[in-house]
Amino acid sequence: MLIETAERLFGDTITPQVLAAAEQGDFPQAAWDALAEAGLHLGLLPEEAGGFGVAPEDALALLRVAGRHALPLPLAETMLAGWLLSSAGLAVPEGPLTVAAGLTLTRDGAKFHVAGTLRGVAWGSDAAAVAVLTEMDGNPYVALLSGGYEIEERRNIAREPRNTLVVDAVPDGVAMSPVSALALRAAGAATRTLMIAGALERITAMTTQYALDRSQFGRPIGRFQAVQHSLATLAAQTAAALAAGGIAAESVVGGVKFPAIAAAKARASEAAGIGAGLAHQIHGAIGFTYEHSLHFFTKRLHAWRDEYGGEAEWNERLGRHLAAAGADALWPTLTAI
Repeated sequence: MLIETAERLFGDTITPQVLAAAEQGDFPQAAWDALAEAGLHLGLLPEEAGGFGVAPEDALALLRVAGRHALPLPLAETMLAGWLLSSAGLAVPEGPLTVAAGLTLTRDGAKFHVAGTLRGVAWGSDAAAVAVLTEMDGNPYVALLSGGYEIEERRNIAREPRNTLVVDAVPDGVAMSPVSALALRAAGAATRTLMIAGALERITAMTTQYALDRSQFGRPIGRFQAVQHSLATLAAQTAAALAAGGIAAESVVGGVKFPAIAAAKARASEAAGIGAGLAHQIHGAIGFTYEHSLHFFTKRLHAWRDEYGGEAEWNERLGRHLAAAGADALWPTLTAI
């Protein structure tokens, strides 16, 4: 029901005009209001915190739908922030949220203070509050900020806000966190893996239909062997990303399992680059025009492939993990991923 609701809601509210306006800095408030009314952003919260009580992998599947529609809203960030706050026992505020890691947390008696610079904060300029994973005395803490920071406007290649926040604030709330910095980064990588999978699904459908509709030399270009080979490769990359998305979603359940997410994000990021290139190659010149919708998806694929770590980072992390396990444990460690 959640997936059907999201598919219908995003299909009704996220039009090419809305996507184009979002690239110019217009936050699609009407689309957010509809999303919030349906409660989709609460998917990762337990029932006692206002969530639906669905399995985390089912809630995270919403992000695949978001990717299919190039959703210009902080759904993933709000879900991550809610998960981080609720796991620490902090109340989750209303409105769009975002999440970050860093800052210096200090304490003077009962009062906490955070300071520092956060870079690349997704939707920081539009979020009602920021859940920051920080550290004090060697322990992870969550600090909730609804103000006390200056915003420097930055955007990724897809023109989504990725702001710099200069913070000097007394947090609205602070609590020790059961989530480590690596676990948060891995959970973020899982969200991007699912979003990549959804976007690849969409561009595969778009590209296949274009190959059937576009004729050259008296027949559809989809009947040419070279184009068929490219379509098959695109479909294979999409299938790999979808499998990676399923692995990533399952790996957030019962404690974040970073080796599996490392493999999933690395493979999905690879598929994003290959898939975007093939889609543009088959579409030809029309796919590079701003009036065509393809670029809304391929720009996000290129942005999301690097966010929360690209292929190089996660392949290195996975390699170090396997090396540390030792030769005798290599196969059991691989099959446990």
